[in-house]
Amino acid sequence: MDKLFDSPWMLRLTALFLAAALFLYVQTEEKRENENGASTETDVITNVPLEVYYDEDNLFVTGLPETVDVKISGPPAIVLKTKLEKDFKVFVDLNALLIGEHSVTIQSENFSEKLNVSIEPRTVNVEIEEKITEEFRIEPEMNKRLVAEDFIINSMIANPSRVTITGAKSVIDSISYVKATITGDKGINKSFDQEATVKVLDRDLNKLDVRVSPEKVKVKVEINEYSRELPITIKEIGKVKDGVTIEHLSVEPSKITIYGPKATIDVLENVVVEVDVSTITESGSYDFAVALPTGATKLSQEKVIIHADAYSEPVDTEDTDNEVESDSNINDSEGN
Repeated sequence: MDKLFDSPWMLRLTALFLAAALFLYVQTEEKRENENGASTETDVITNVPLEVYYDEDNLFVTGLPETVDVKISGPPAIVLKTKLEKDFKVFVDLNALLIGEHSVTIQSENFSEKLNVSIEPRTVNVEIEEKITEEFRIEPEMNKRLVAEDFIINSMIANPSRVTITGAKSVIDSISYVKATITGDKGINKSFDQEATVKVLDRDLNKLDVRVSPEKVKVKVEINEYSRELPITIKEIGKVKDGVTIEHLSVEPSKITIYGPKATIDVLENVVVEVDVSTITESGSYDFAVALPTGATKLSQEKVIIHADAYSEPVDTEDTDNEVESDSNINDSEGN
């Protein structure tokens, strides 16, 4: 039985049978109504698409509903047929109207003459304006409360970064914000990508009636641990070698980014790098490790460069020889 109804021919025959049955039913009902006197039935067809005729290339129309409700009254068979087949249309023709505000009547076609037709709303107020298209940069946004404690939003990048917006000139001129809003559950602690719908708003955050292309963009959200950039302080340790003079030490880079709990990081004023001066014998660049403060989780780099201005003084060998000779004479004198 299943295979029988899977056959394309069986489906066609079934559809043909149903259409014929509906036709015979309508014909029978119309004949019965004509013989027994007219009876009336009323029904409402909701959410009927409203067609609009105007110069779409150069004009933009606001104020029109997307759908309307159509109330039909008449012979039951015709009411049923009209509701099932929906071969009618409702429309407004704006081709003869100039730029400006207008009150227009919604019209209808292809309804039976035996039906009484009323449309809700019957008239609408529309505004016809010059149509323009401009490009705008997208501003991604995300509620910071969605981010886990001790984490921050490092960056949000929309792809594409710009959209094309088309609408009435007065509406385009009133655009203040073009946003792509990121949503999610609380406690976000890692980077992610999300598709977001583009919203176009005026300065009072009212949504504007415009066309956006593309309507959705992909937003890359980078989430990092809480961090601060702090200056690096040099702390000299060890003892300078004999004969070596260090005139100046400087560090590169001068600042470093430190990560960790907000309560820990916010009380820090600097990050210390300990420089063992006993390893410096001449001018040059030296690598030294940066000490990770207690409670912090990481640094943007583990080592920094210390630039040293230093020089060595040669030991005076003549003075040394004299000292040795003097010591020898003293020993000889004591021996005598």
